[in-house]
Amino acid sequence: MARPCSESSVLPAETYGARAWSGLRAYGHIVAMWVRSTMAYRTSFLMLAAGAFAGSVLDFVAILIMFSHVRVLGGFSLPEVALLYGTSSTSLGLADLLLGSFDRIGARVRDGTMDTMLVRPVPVLAQVAADKFALRRLGRIAQSVLVLGWGVYAAHVDWSPGRQALLAVTVLAGGAIFGSLFVLGGAFQFWAQDAAEVQNSFTYGGGTLLEYPPTVFAKELVRGATFVVPLAFVNWLPVLRLLGRDDPLGLPGWVDFAGPAVAVLCCALAGLAWRAGLRAYRSTGS
Repeated sequence: MARPCSESSVLPAETYGARAWSGLRAYGHIVAMWVRSTMAYRTSFLMLAAGAFAGSVLDFVAILIMFSHVRVLGGFSLPEVALLYGTSSTSLGLADLLLGSFDRIGARVRDGTMDTMLVRPVPVLAQVAADKFALRRLGRIAQSVLVLGWGVYAAHVDWSPGRQALLAVTVLAGGAIFGSLFVLGGAFQFWAQDAAEVQNSFTYGGGTLLEYPPTVFAKELVRGATFVVPLAFVNWLPVLRLLGRDDPLGLPGWVDFAGPAVAVLCCALAGLAWRAGLRAYRSTGS
C-alpha cells in the first residue's frame, strides 16, 4: 500500500518542526477526546484508577515483605530501595500513560486497521500514542509518587537544590527512555507482528528490574542494562549518585549525569526505527 509522501519524504528542518508541532496538537486533541469519553463515566474511571493504584501497591508490598525478614537488601535500606522503586515506577508510569498504546501495533498490522491511520492527515506516531488514552493509569503514577515521596523523606540524603534538580531530571529522562522503548517495540512489530510480549519484557520487565538495587544482580546483567539496553540511566546511576554510592561497574562519575543525553539519543533512535517500520509496512489488503 502506498503511504502518504509526508511519512517518507525528505523535508526541510522548518517543515519537520511544523510537523512536530502539528503532531503534538493532534495528540492533544485525541487525548482530550478520550479524556472526555472517560469522564462521562466518572464512577467507572475512579474504580479503574483505584484498581491500578491497588495493583501497584501490591508491587511495593512484596518489597516490604522482603524487608520484614532482612534489614538491608544488597546493602540498601528500605528507604533507599523506595527511592529506586519510586523513580523507576514514576518514569515508567509517565511513559505508559503517554505512549502505552504501542503494544497494539502488531494487532493493527495483522487486522489491517493501520491503513486507517495512514490515510489520515495526522502523523501516525501521534495517532498511535494517543489511541485509547487510558487516564486510569494515573492511579499507578499516584502510588509511585507516594512511595518516591516517602523515600525522599526517609532516606538519609542532604537534599540540596542540585540534588533536587537531579532527582526531577532523573524521573523525566527515565520517562523519555522508557517512552523510546515503547516506540522501538512498536516499530519492531511492523516486522514481527506478534511481539508485544518482547516489548513488555524491556518496558514493564525493565521497570521491575530497576526497582531493586544493582548490587543484587550479576555484573553481566548490570553491564547489559547499561551498555546494551540503557536502563541503568533511568535510575540506577543517578540514584547511586544521590545516595553517595559507587556503581558496581566503577564507571566515571560524570556518567551519573548522562541520563538526559542518553534519553535524547534513545528518542532519536526510536524515531529512526519508527520511520523504518512505517516504510516497511505492507497493507493486508482488507
